[in-house]
Amino acid sequence: MSTTSVAKRSAVAVPLVAGAATAVGLGVYGRLHHPTGVAIDIAGFSSFQAVKTWLATLAAVLGLVQLASAVAIYRGRSSLAALHRWSGRAAVAVTLPVVAHCLYALGFQYGEPRVLVHSLLGCFFYGAFVVKMLALTRTDAPAWLLPVAGGAVFTGLIGLWLTSALWFFTTFGITR
Repeated sequence: MSTTSVAKRSAVAVPLVAGAATAVGLGVYGRLHHPTGVAIDIAGFSSFQAVKTWLATLAAVLGLVQLASAVAIYRGRSSLAALHRWSGRAAVAVTLPVVAHCLYALGFQYGEPRVLVHSLLGCFFYGAFVVKMLALTRTDAPAWLLPVAGGAVFTGLIGLWLTSALWFFTTFGITR
């Protein structure tokens, strides 16, 4: 096997292995860690669930900005690159208090299908995020890797929103 062939394979394998390790590591931590029940609470919200719901909603809106700006960039609108970068950073930043609460206070749960899917999607989202960030740094990565990783991040984020925020809004309403 040539050196070029090994380099091409590692350009895909390294991000994928790191992303898979991240997803599995989060799942194992969430399952083995004894949930504390301690909630992240922010003034102005009625409950920690409301905080998580609105932060997840903000992340989903920013994810839609990511999708629209990525499509525009791939169609030649490079002027939107800064919007794409900053909306992505903001989207991930607002998910951090949510994931901290989910992992630390609740852990990886599987008692009902919606919660199991949500737990799996949380692990998938951060694994895909690692793949995307590593693909960005690889100049030797194939052209398809970045949009596929970005699509996986977006899919994970929207799936998380559907299994948490949408459920909360339809169960408790918007104003709770």
